Amino acid sequence: MNKMIIVGAVLVIALISISLFVVIFPESHNKSADSLVVSIWAYGGEPNSLDPLDGWNLEQEPLIQSTLFKRDHDMKLVNDLAERYTVSDDGKTYTVNIKEGVKFHDGSNLTADDVVFTYDKAIKSGSSSADFSNVINETRAVNDTTVEFVLNQVDSTFLSKLTMLGIVPKNAYSNETYATNPIGSGPFKFVQWDKGQQIILERNDDYYGKKPNFKKLTILYLQGEAALSSASKGEVDIAEIPAEFANRTINGMHIQQYQSVDPRGIALPTVPNTGEKTSKGVAIGNNVTANLAIRKALNYGINRDDIVKDVFYGYATKTYDGVSTLLPWSNSNTSIKDGDVDKAKEILHEDGWSDSDGDGIVEKNGLKAEFDLIYLASDSQRQGLAVTVSEQAKKFGVDINPQGKSWDEISNFKYSNGVILGYGSRDPGELKLDYYGKLAGKSNIVSYNNPTVNNHIDSATSAKDEKDSYPIWRSVLWDGQTGISPQGDAPWIWIACKDYTYAIKNNLDVSQGTATVPAHGGDIFGNIYDWRRT
Repeated sequence: MNKMIIVGAVLVIALISISLFVVIFPESHNKSADSLVVSIWAYGGEPNSLDPLDGWNLEQEPLIQSTLFKRDHDMKLVNDLAERYTVSDDGKTYTVNIKEGVKFHDGSNLTADDVVFTYDKAIKSGSSSADFSNVINETRAVNDTTVEFVLNQVDSTFLSKLTMLGIVPKNAYSNETYATNPIGSGPFKFVQWDKGQQIILERNDDYYGKKPNFKKLTILYLQGEAALSSASKGEVDIAEIPAEFANRTINGMHIQQYQSVDPRGIALPTVPNTGEKTSKGVAIGNNVTANLAIRKALNYGINRDDIVKDVFYGYATKTYDGVSTLLPWSNSNTSIKDGDVDKAKEILHEDGWSDSDGDGIVEKNGLKAEFDLIYLASDSQRQGLAVTVSEQAKKFGVDINPQGKSWDEISNFKYSNGVILGYGSRDPGELKLDYYGKLAGKSNIVSYNNPTVNNHIDSATSAKDEKDSYPIWRSVLWDGQTGISPQGDAPWIWIACKDYTYAIKNNLDVSQGTATVPAHGGDIFGNIYDWRRT
């Protein structure tokens, strides 16, 4: 064969191979010392939007946008865009002064008008995951650097809520394009989004705060074994990996775990099914879980230690009330001796539940102690949790039927079935959303309504400031007589706060000493300003 033909064929094959490599590993993966490639938020998957008004990074560092305040690694409130704030004597007007000279990534100035626009739009659209409509009555710009928030009522958690919403530019915001081409004033600028592959950001050299050491940040959305494989091949600097892989040895990397305030629990409807429905026509109530003895038996009978070991592979911390011990409003008096099958049986027996037909499942007045437990089908950890709880509950005569569903399907079952959910916020106001009687059938999906607890919530919300509210929030959990804990009304079976586990390159220092406390979804980027190559 002609040598020129052979050489040409070899060159063609080589070019094809190079092309395939570029497709599989985009140019952003060719890392330099001042660029990062990470696979983060793997459990949440790729976002649908980069718009804070759609809930983008509500509890995480938004990277692209700035917030008025932040939480530091000690959970203290610190300034971001804000310089200072004052509160009126009646506690209903917050005046926030913002930094001068802050610019959006397009070069335009960030002023109080942009802050007002962001919050007004969040209130009117109701699309943000943070519901400000029940809190803020009016926002107004006093001048270019001063914003006033007038509240509907005193709310000790209000400043905490101002850590959640990234500020968007009034003059450059578009409902049609912002979600996929965002402009902010944060430490990184948006560059491109290759759907299904990656998001590329570059450092904002005009950033008003401490600038990151890295000029480029590429975020991949690999899950499970794909994330582990990418880490093993040295293709990423950081990979969020499932707990079941966290004990693997990965050359050139180490595993770092972050204890979080992100609990997993089972919501149990506290009212019977009477035919009532939500405003969207979704059924409310469950005749079995409405029984207090059933809920208490489940809380005492399940073995959280075994669940942490077998489902979370040890990377979790038990919780009995859904509030992590990392939070200043946690209450140590809610802890119980769980895994107590005999006590669970005793609770059921004393309430009149018995296995009269010998099938292993107790019943009362012809009602079998059985219900469906809904979990997100795509989440193997939640599936394992559902199956394990089901197996444990059979030991004391309760039949739980695990069913995997999509999020869309879960929205149609969550008010009338047991459902595995995760929340976890650095805002104590989360307790109001979950347990306040006036929110039953809304954010309070279990329709819990205890007048004493409602009064505690009102008192905590109307406290002088957030710090003063902490002892009162503890009473919501358990005040010695009642509360949402297992000793009280047990409207949830809280299991454990999960750890977030990451494989991190040995030459990358992510400054764990300044890491922020991860809420639901994790927040490894909370201190990205302190990261460096070693």
